[in-house]
Amino acid sequence: MKLLLDQNLSHRLLVALEDLFPDSLHVRLLNLSEADDLEIWNYAIKHNLVIVTQDSDYSDWNKLRGAPPKIIWRRCGNASVDQIHSKLRNAADRIGLLQSDLNVEVVEIW
Repeated sequence: MKLLLDQNLSHRLLVALEDLFPDSLHVRLLNLSEADDLEIWNYAIKHNLVIVTQDSDYSDWNKLRGAPPKIIWRRCGNASVDQIHSKLRNAADRIGLLQSDLNVEVVEIW
């Protein structure tokens, strides 16, 4: 599963999570840092990516439009890169449900 990290997450997470989510991307590296949410949404659909964000808009859109893309919604507030890395790594099994269970479209990380 390839992730697309939204601008509200550090690009440094890509290296830290490479073993779990190889070839994942960050909007900054795609020149999408200033893109609106719809452009990022469409990019994720086109490239079969799971959006990782702390923005509730993507979860709201998922309720209206469904998947793809699937969403990892980080809801734990402000945190360091290390804390976010740990939370994502600890949730790897639940995140894996996005790939293995058609009924799971959003995984919330607290």
